[in-house]
Amino acid sequence: MKAKDLHNMTDVELNNRLSELKSELFNLRFRLASGQLENPVSIRTCKRDIARVNTEIRARELKA
Repeated sequence: MKAKDLHNMTDVELNNRLSELKSELFNLRFRLASGQLENPVSIRTCKRDIARVNTEIRARELKA
């Protein structure tokens, strides 16, 4: 996910995306613990996407 894509989203879409990413991270961690995760890098990617969304949400809070 690019930061440019996040700039075009509304606040509701950002919050929905954040909840989706958090549930995805939970599922990835669960699959890692059970040994079914093929690509461990996907956990890092998901964490970075969460950070990008949080950064955009915070930037909008500071702007307002």
